Amino acid sequence: MSDLNYKKQAQAYYGKAPLIILGSGASAAHGMSGMWALANHLVANTDISSLSDGEVEAWDRFCKILKDGVDLESALHEVAVTDELTSRIIKATWSLINAEDIQIFNKSLQNPRMFPLSRLLRHMFKSSLTKLNIVTTNYDRLAEYACDQEGLHHYTGFTHGFIRHSAAPNEINSARRVNIWKVHGSLDWFKSPHEDTVALSNIQGIPADYKPKIVTPGTQKYHATHLEPYRSIIHSADQAITAANSYLCIGYGFNDEHIQPKLMARCQRQNTPITIITYLLSGAARKLIFDDKVQNYLAIERGATDDQSIVYSSLSEAPLTIEKNIWSLEGYLSLIM
Repeated sequence: MSDLNYKKQAQAYYGKAPLIILGSGASAAHGMSGMWALANHLVANTDISSLSDGEVEAWDRFCKILKDGVDLESALHEVAVTDELTSRIIKATWSLINAEDIQIFNKSLQNPRMFPLSRLLRHMFKSSLTKLNIVTTNYDRLAEYACDQEGLHHYTGFTHGFIRHSAAPNEINSARRVNIWKVHGSLDWFKSPHEDTVALSNIQGIPADYKPKIVTPGTQKYHATHLEPYRSIIHSADQAITAANSYLCIGYGFNDEHIQPKLMARCQRQNTPITIITYLLSGAARKLIFDDKVQNYLAIERGATDDQSIVYSSLSEAPLTIEKNIWSLEGYLSLIM
């Protein structure tokens, strides 16, 4: 495969106005903690005071499983935790991710070119498009900050303001808008004392009598995501995935059951083109493009160094090693702009 071919392929797929899928790798590029760092934080910082003996026993078993090298999601599937223990895990998760999120926001105020996603969205809106869709499993607000830096309106299922309430998409109108479908919740979503969900902008801590609305890995998330606001958000994400003519996956590991079914069906049965850029292709991503016979794909991962990329393409039987960074979003932009 020649240098020209993969560039043309990238541009052809991008020309179809891709739906953007952001995974944890997209946030890790800005210093956000991944699953391993989160697991260590939970072990050290989850409040287990006043729990029942059974809950403490479950927690000890969970910590041991983690220390044996099992990943966080698998550990949370192996151990049955009560609603109270789940609530404490959610609070500890929120405290870590929110602190990192606010730190990145503050840095972005000093660096107007901090987010490559800003430049991607700006470039996409140079066309006749009036709406773009982002689907993400991330709790953080980096996608929202990227929109703000570019002066773009964004919609996450809520009204505008400091205390935001649930709103249907047709209630929020603007000439151009980025829909950000956060299928596992967001740092600024809370269950209020009135039992509804509100979004509170960039607060430093969890308000009294409010509970974070983020879904942590484990068996509890299957129940939680059948409730609002997740149900409506996942439905909107499904609609966006079904309507898309192309996909651009950034740091996404292809391990989420809320995104996978529709995405895989479109790529396998309707040959919708997919571009994947990531630090390291996950096993699930490799299975999708190599074992599941996806017809139209371009996957790029980091090589031996940051300045080397490995390109896998449906146009070539063998991977191609490129001596430049095109695996990061910053590097990918050099292919399409």
